[in-house]
Amino acid sequence: MKPEQTTIQSVDRAATILEVLSDEAPLSISEIARRLDVHRSTALRLLATLEAHNLVEETTTRGSYQLGFALLHLANSVTHRIDFARDAQACCDAVAEQLNETINVAVLDSGYAMTITQTTGNRMIGLTRQYVGQRGPLHATSTGKMLLAHADQIELERVLDQGLEAYTSMTITDPDVLLMELETLRERDWASSVAEWEEGINALAVPVRDPEERVVAALAVNAPAFRLPESSFAEVAGLLREHTEFLESRLSLETSVIGGPRTALLGH
Repeated sequence: MKPEQTTIQSVDRAATILEVLSDEAPLSISEIARRLDVHRSTALRLLATLEAHNLVEETTTRGSYQLGFALLHLANSVTHRIDFARDAQACCDAVAEQLNETINVAVLDSGYAMTITQTTGNRMIGLTRQYVGQRGPLHATSTGKMLLAHADQIELERVLDQGLEAYTSMTITDPDVLLMELETLRERDWASSVAEWEEGINALAVPVRDPEERVVAALAVNAPAFRLPESSFAEVAGLLREHTEFLESRLSLETSVIGGPRTALLGH
């Protein structure tokens, strides 16, 4: 268990109830109180709160509880995110095999572009850095720019208001310049980072859209500038788009199966 000062006692107890009921159910209020080492009235208040959110439900035997159906919805959301990450990994593998460069997929996550999958090429001179789980700045990475260009106005204003940090001498730090670049990349449908986050490294990203044409992720290639020069961007973008068709078809298929869009499940 985490140190006491980092937890909220009522939330910790509620989570414990869910864990207990997942292992053994139904359980009576008295038994749940015993497991939590709390008074019966405290257990009852916690159960009533969880029941109000359909996270637990009273069985036909009054005073006994089991897990509620709302947990199926929560579990379904996690499953879909895992499914997308699996499909994104397969896509990265396929592109890396073709380009032999480092490929990644990123989603918007709390004001950053978070890499969820990556495949590294086998070049002697290449990128060996692992980006999975790393959050990159929206204004200085190719995936970040793509996601920012299609984010809502609130997200855009937040990025501009907090200031554009310079990571290299090439990083865009002028809000007006960034806004013009975002407009340009919307029109051409690919984004680039020319040594803007890391010296000597260029990156190129294309959007991944859901069935409702919303950009939910970005597929990118990252390589030393001499192997990914600006003159190659348009051609490489075309190749990347061919691979995003796979991800978009998977999104479409899984949406039709679950009966609705899952944009929110991808980090938005």
